[in-house]
Amino acid sequence: MAKLFYGTTTEPITIDDRMLAHVKVVVATKLRRGESFTLSWVHGADEPVGRSTIWLQPSIPLRFVFDSEQPEALDQNLLKRMANDANSSRGLSLDIDIEEPAVRTPARTAPAKAARSLARAA
Repeated sequence: MAKLFYGTTTEPITIDDRMLAHVKVVVATKLRRGESFTLSWVHGADEPVGRSTIWLQPSIPLRFVFDSEQPEALDQNLLKRMANDANSSRGLSLDIDIEEPAVRTPARTAPAKAARSLARAA
């Protein structure tokens, strides 16, 4: 499981590596534009029952830590869906199902144009 460190808290938010790879792209795009939004998730099995929401804005430090050394393959349709959610009044929610890619391909083999297309979609 990957970890998202938010603000000055020492307790990370644990997220599946593949999901966090997608979240990272959406969050970076939004924050680079100076746009704030919410991020919500249901607590994990090792946490008290419930859900949490945080307010993400450019001045709050974030750190993404992945278990895998290799970058995850990104699904452009999922990125667009997540970017649309982040742009809505509901905000970005991690409570969505993501399909595993049939073949895990390192992100660096993807065309450079893919990152620019998300920026337009977000």
